[in-house]
Amino acid sequence: MDTSINNAKIAVLIPCYNESKTIEKVVKDYKNVLPEADIYVYDNNSTDSTDEIARKAGAIVKYEYRQGKGNVIRTMFRDIDADCYLMIDGDDTYPPEYAREMVSLVLDKNVDMVIGDRLSSTYFEENKRAFHNLGNIMVRKLVNLFFKGNITDIMTGYRAFSPIFVKSFPVLSKGFEIETEMTIHALDKNLNLKSIPVTYRDRPDGSVSKLNTYIDGYKVISTIFRLFKDYKPYAFFGTIALFLGVFAGALFIPAFIGFLQTGLVTRIPSVVVSSFMAVGAIQFFMCGLILDTEAKKHRQLFELQVNMMQMIRNSGRFNY
Repeated sequence: MDTSINNAKIAVLIPCYNESKTIEKVVKDYKNVLPEADIYVYDNNSTDSTDEIARKAGAIVKYEYRQGKGNVIRTMFRDIDADCYLMIDGDDTYPPEYAREMVSLVLDKNVDMVIGDRLSSTYFEENKRAFHNLGNIMVRKLVNLFFKGNITDIMTGYRAFSPIFVKSFPVLSKGFEIETEMTIHALDKNLNLKSIPVTYRDRPDGSVSKLNTYIDGYKVISTIFRLFKDYKPYAFFGTIALFLGVFAGALFIPAFIGFLQTGLVTRIPSVVVSSFMAVGAIQFFMCGLILDTEAKKHRQLFELQVNMMQMIRNSGRFNY
């Protein structure tokens, strides 16, 4: 297993914003477990000398000046070429002993994204923020419901990626919703996913989470519905059409029964409203059909793009 790791180019990616309390330990821990890897710390406008500490610890320090984790990951994925990418947070919440297994799954088993699953392990015992726990459960249930997945941890920052995933993933999110976007993209494109349970430890004293429970939670939920509309337009618009059709029928049927009994239309407002709702239902349904065709074409183009990337990689034109 380690033979492929030793012969591969591995990049450890650490997005950071004011992590001076923990970054030195994180860099040294991952250098110990993956001495063959390059450790990249991308500083996102820190004001506490995170970059200097990381550099002294042996990391390659780069900068992203647009604030937000999504912006940092976009730049990381564009800048760095490797055979395997391991992404972790700089807050020392993810133990390094799982790193080699995660990297091996990418290199030996052709997994496109390995998910470090905190929620099946110690997360609920270690994390003291009740709304974070509730949010993680809600996000997991929504993503698995909408995208027919069985992912146990959507928002974990501990992941390993193949080059195919990294170079084909269109990063649209700017902030902490990036992990949700990654998972949904992988499910929609039928990429090879693997989850492994990893222990989680809460931040040490003096280290403060940058995630706002309510603002970032709203952004994550909004991202799920936005991507549901983009990736599953037939289901999204079809559901709206169904509700409009049901309400239109509920308003129209009593008026129609009254007409059959008396020969008079006694509920004109109900008939008018039901007519508008019926037209709206038809429009939403047709919109879903048209956009579903476009979404299928995008998936076909994605498969062709991935096949082309693999051919180029196999030909040796890109020497990672």
